[in-house]
Amino acid sequence: MCKLQRTPLNAFHRRNGGRMVDFAGWDMPVQYKSILDEHKTVRQCAGLFDVSHMGEVDVKGPQALAFLQHLVTNDCRKLFLGRVLYTTMCYPDGGVVDDLLVYMKGPDDYFLCINAANISKDIGWIHEQAKVFDCSVVNRSADYAQLAIQGPKAIELVQTLTPTVLVDIKYYHFAHGVVAGAACLISRTGYTGEDGVELYCSAPNGERLAEAVLAAGQPFGLELAGLGSRDSLRLEAGFPLYGHEITEKISPIAAGLGWVVKFDKGPFVGSEALQAQKSQGPEKKIVFFKSGERCIVRVGTPVLDLVGTVVGVVASGTFSPILNEAIGSALVYASASTAPLATEVRGKKLNLQLVKPPFVTLKKPWPDLPWIEFPKIWNMLSPTSGLKCSRMAPRWWE
Repeated sequence: MCKLQRTPLNAFHRRNGGRMVDFAGWDMPVQYKSILDEHKTVRQCAGLFDVSHMGEVDVKGPQALAFLQHLVTNDCRKLFLGRVLYTTMCYPDGGVVDDLLVYMKGPDDYFLCINAANISKDIGWIHEQAKVFDCSVVNRSADYAQLAIQGPKAIELVQTLTPTVLVDIKYYHFAHGVVAGAACLISRTGYTGEDGVELYCSAPNGERLAEAVLAAGQPFGLELAGLGSRDSLRLEAGFPLYGHEITEKISPIAAGLGWVVKFDKGPFVGSEALQAQKSQGPEKKIVFFKSGERCIVRVGTPVLDLVGTVVGVVASGTFSPILNEAIGSALVYASASTAPLATEVRGKKLNLQLVKPPFVTLKKPWPDLPWIEFPKIWNMLSPTSGLKCSRMAPRWWE
């Protein structure tokens, strides 16, 4: 049996009563007291998550940007110093290698955050793709601890620990600063749909930083939160999880992430397959649903049309403490993606109501959504209306 990997906060979790489980080979807390309570606390106050198991990669060199344009589906030319970009990287057939964040730290200097379960696979893939580019790729995963403080009180809470003015860091942007005496990359990002920050610091400083955040958070109602609530929070927000809504068989087009696939930037790994899929339409698509019942619809449960034909399978399923009912996602044939669907749980038929995520009102939905790009409409009208726009209109998070 392989020994589980431990984050720099492992002893911290055990001191604070974390219920530890094997997550993708990591010894991680699934919960502390109650998944439902942790979920509600993040929506109402703030939660502290250890996400130090995530991977970090430095990409540097004269052709770093050209390499990233080749590697990922989104357009890294949109990046500037201090901005963060969500994207996917794909195989030539359009399947997803992983989804990730790209940070621009300086000219020819980029920082990637990748999923914990995919670190080994991702590093191998990135190195292979980088061979023909003049840039270096360095796995820095062991060097960092990463904390996520999420919730409506998260910014106010963390502000008590740093001189950096956090409200000046726009959504999907970052800054370098000192938090509770630890040098950090302060990122206005997260995986819950709530406002907050993710703090990257050196691994040796991780436990001390977590203790400081926990102590400072008591007057704000902050609670420790584990992987259980992290999953229910991200699903309420409609965020994908690798291995569920995106996989090597489920492309970003099929997953509803076409907005991170920018064909106009030029060829990239998987661009031909994804362009064909966009033109023809994917055979299967990810849809989101709620059941009206409290019983969770488990991953792998068949999804049926109203005559009982199997048209798909559940990709994610959980209970929403905010809606007080089960929610989930499913991979279904595109022809059935707008039709009434059903499933069975313990012999009981459940009708599934299709929902366009997020399931709940959120402080911070995805950035770069296409419906925010109003100038495209304005420029179409300008010949007759006189309206003109020479640049992107300010997005609400900028």
